[in-house]
Parts: sequence; structure tokens; C-alpha cells
Amino acid sequence: MTWWKGLILGLLVVGVVAITIAGLKDRPPPAVEVQMAKAHKGPISRVVVGAGKIESVTTVKISSNLSGDLIQRFVKDGDPVKKGMVLAKIDARPFLAQAKQALASANSAKSDIASAQVDVDRYTLELKRTKSLADRGMSSGAELDLAKSNYDGAVARLNSAKEKYTSNVALYEQSETNLSRTELISPIDGNVIELSREVGERVRGSDFSEDTVMTVAALNNMEVKIEVGEHEVVYLKPGQRAELSVDALEGQTFEGSVVEIAQKATIKNPGTESEVTTFPVKVLLDNRPAGVLPGMSSEVRITAETRGDAIIVPIQAVTVRPEKQLPDANKAGEANTTLTAKRSREALAKVVFVVDGDNKAHIRRVRTGIASDTDLEILEGLQDGEKVVEGPFRTVSKELKDGDHLKEMQTGGPGGPGAHAPAQG
Repeated sequence: MTWWKGLILGLLVVGVVAITIAGLKDRPPPAVEVQMAKAHKGPISRVVVGAGKIESVTTVKISSNLSGDLIQRFVKDGDPVKKGMVLAKIDARPFLAQAKQALASANSAKSDIASAQVDVDRYTLELKRTKSLADRGMSSGAELDLAKSNYDGAVARLNSAKEKYTSNVALYEQSETNLSRTELISPIDGNVIELSREVGERVRGSDFSEDTVMTVAALNNMEVKIEVGEHEVVYLKPGQRAELSVDALEGQTFEGSVVEIAQKATIKNPGTESEVTTFPVKVLLDNRPAGVLPGMSSEVRITAETRGDAIIVPIQAVTVRPEKQLPDANKAGEANTTLTAKRSREALAKVVFVVDGDNKAHIRRVRTGIASDTDLEILEGLQDGEKVVEGPFRTVSKELKDGDHLKEMQTGGPGGPGAHAPAQG
């Protein structure tokens, strides 16, 4: 029985040696769990998004040129008004008195003209008579000079009376204008959107400062003013279509178009690290939505550019890597490829991780085009139908390496939908 024991012992030794050798061999690293997507052809649009307040295209502040007490107001906040409608009245009594006084002065000046005209007529006859007598030697030269002087004086007084009458008529017309200005008239069709003065308050008219009594807006034409960043405004132009949503009207969208793009930037926090440069852009609504009022908050989505047959991938599938870390860094540098984005401190390349048939990740440079909220156009570096890694975000942006073994993550698992974040670069 001794040889059986030897045989069993030998088999045990061989098994232990085999297990030891197998344990000493390098084990392949565990597969990285990722989310995958296929590059595909389809339409994609560049959308510029901004937020702002809804405003009336035409808003008029109603104020008075005159100082006086507000004695009547014929409208309430929100009332519709028509062009030429009387909105309020200022106490007209002081201005009525001025108009009567100016009219009396004008009438007095008119009487002075008539009186001066009588004198001119009388001295004209006297001058003719004296000149006739002087021609026959029956009147002296002194008498002729006196008659001429009297005539000239009468003509001067007539001209003076006429000038005074013209001045008094102008004062009367000015007083009549002031009297008409005691009625505040709406210059447009619209609605009262603000009341700034109550009946009984003093209105102070001035050419140097505005004392607003009320504000009228034409609510049939509404617009939204948004601020667009300097890197996005270059893609905008008048006439581009926009989709608007109003915070107060949840679930509804409205159509509009770009009507105005400012040519001067608005710079916030200049000279600091938090400096922001934006350009005001106005978007006109096609029609005034029911229930929309000035001052409501709105989000605007402007379709700036559309490609109908682009190769697109999820936006989170594209990330950046330092140029020196890429497998073909030297070749790329020699070829000065367009797929490398040069930065001031170090060269960065936009990349995707392509999944091969053995579920291995291969890093690949790409050149990107326009981006939507969820997708990104690939101009160069990727073909239709190729599979790429799209998540989780931290894995794609920092942890994943060329050659890593991959395992597709089950939907809803850790790092599944909801763990995505926008791609860098």
C-alpha cells in the first residue's frame, strides 16, 4: 500500500505547485463599468439660451409740462386707452386766467394799432397839404419839416403797435397751449400699467426733470430682452427664430424672432477674475400670449444654426486630455493636426473613447462642431455607427484610459442616468 500513498502525495504536490503558479500569473484588471452610445447621423441645432423680462415694445411715460394740482384722473391701473383720450386733468384756473389776460393785452394792442393808424392817416394828409403849399411858395421849409417829422413819428408808433400786438398774440397763443396741456392725453393705444400720482397731489412740470403721472404701454407688441455671452452672440442675427417660455405659464411655449442685437457690450465686474461680457439681444413675440404681462420672467431659446445630416454623439461623450498623455502625441505634434486645441499653458485635445469589438476603450481625437442641449456634432475623427463611452462623467473625464477593458453598465445602476454631466472642452 506504500506506493499508493506516494502516488497521492505526488498528485497533491503537483496540484499545489499548479495553483501557486496560477496565482503568481498577472491577473487582468477588472472591467470598467461604463455607459455606451453609438455615433449616428441626424439633425442638430445650435441653440442660444437666455433669460430676461417681458416688456412692451412701446412704453410711454405720461408727464406734465406744467406745474399744478392733479384734480381729475379718468383711468385706473390696467385700463385700456385710445390715442387722443384724456387721461387726467391739472387745475386749469391759473392758466385760464393767464389766457384771459393775454387775450386782453392782445385786444388792447389791436386798439393801439387802430389809433396809430388814424394818426398816420391824418399826418399823411397834413404832409401832402404842406408840401403842396411849399411848392407854391405859400409855406416855409420849417413847416414842411415839421409835417414830415409828425408823419414819420406816426408811422413809427403804428409799427410799434403792430409789433406789440404780434407779441401779445404770441403770449395769448402760448397761454392757450398751456391751457390745453392741463389735459393729459394718451399718445398711443394701449393700457395703463402704472399710476404714479393720485388726485390732489402736486405735479411739477419741468424741462429738466420728469414728473411721471402714469405709464401707458402698447401691450399688443411684446418683447424680451436677454443678455448673451460674447462667445454666443457671434452666431446670432436678426430674423432668427426663437422659442419662449414664461415662468408664470408653465408648460406653454411661444414663438418669436430676433429683432435687435446690441453692437456694444455690457461688461460686469471689469478688471476682475469674475469679469463677464454680454450683449443685449431683443426677441419680439409673434403674438401677445393671453395672460402675459410686462415684467414676467421668460426663458428664450434661439435657434442659431441647424445641420441636417451630421454625425452626432451625446455631449458628455466628448472630453479633453492633455496632448502629452495621448498615445500618438509625437505624431500629432509633427503633423500639426487640426484635432489639437492649442492652449496658452498646455496643449489639450478633444477626445472620445471608442469601444472596439472586444469591449476595449481606445482614445481618439475628434474635431467638434455645433452643440445642442444633449448632443454634439463630430466633424472629424469618428464614423457613423461607431460605439463610444458616454458616462459616467467622472470616468470619462478623468479615470478612463486607453486600452481599459469595459463592461456596459445596466440602466439605472450606480452612475446611470442622472449621473451625467456636461463634457469638458
